[in-house]
Amino acid sequence: MSGLDNRRPIRSRGSGWAKGGAATLAKAGVSPDAVSAAAVVFAALGCAAFVISGTAVGPSRVALLIAAGLCVQLRLICNLLDGLVAVEHGRGGPSGPIWNELPDRVADALFLVGAGYGGGLAGVGWAIPAGWLAAVLAVLTAYIRELGRGLGQPADFSGPGAKPQRMAVLTLGALVAAAEPMWGWRGLTLAMAVAFIAVLATITAIRRTARLASALRNTGT
Repeated sequence: MSGLDNRRPIRSRGSGWAKGGAATLAKAGVSPDAVSAAAVVFAALGCAAFVISGTAVGPSRVALLIAAGLCVQLRLICNLLDGLVAVEHGRGGPSGPIWNELPDRVADALFLVGAGYGGGLAGVGWAIPAGWLAAVLAVLTAYIRELGRGLGQPADFSGPGAKPQRMAVLTLGALVAAAEPMWGWRGLTLAMAVAFIAVLATITAIRRTARLASALRNTGT
């Protein structure tokens, strides 16, 4: 971890289950870097589930989409616990800042691109470029945050398309997509989800850039 100034404000960080889980991991000797790596593993599994769901039918498709949504949430839990293990239990190492950021970018891309291909293989062709666009814009929002920190400003985790919001939309999209054949859709829910995430990420990138520019102007004066 690079410091408390780069910790996303998360309400569940103070919950009993999060503290207990972090304490268990720390006691078992699990490093925060390993927890961060586990988030990428869940992202890869979720990506595969999304992609395969594009050609699956019936109960198999439902199970794959539910599994993908579950992987999204497990990724977020890993993102919560790695910081707790590193900071609250003092197990952060010199490479912590790398593991705190890089796996997140990989996980975002895997989930969003995978969801795009899931929608595309199901028959909505524009879902694939929408998924790639959402992934690029998700990385851009993080880049702007880190750019601000590099310029001496506090980390900006503002939305409306920050990681928690993106993953909430994607989880909901996966669950709704599992039921969409009931009203005659196939792939459109995932397509709409990644497109909506792309819109939210665009707004977030613009907002963070404006906030950074304003902060720099105020610092200059």
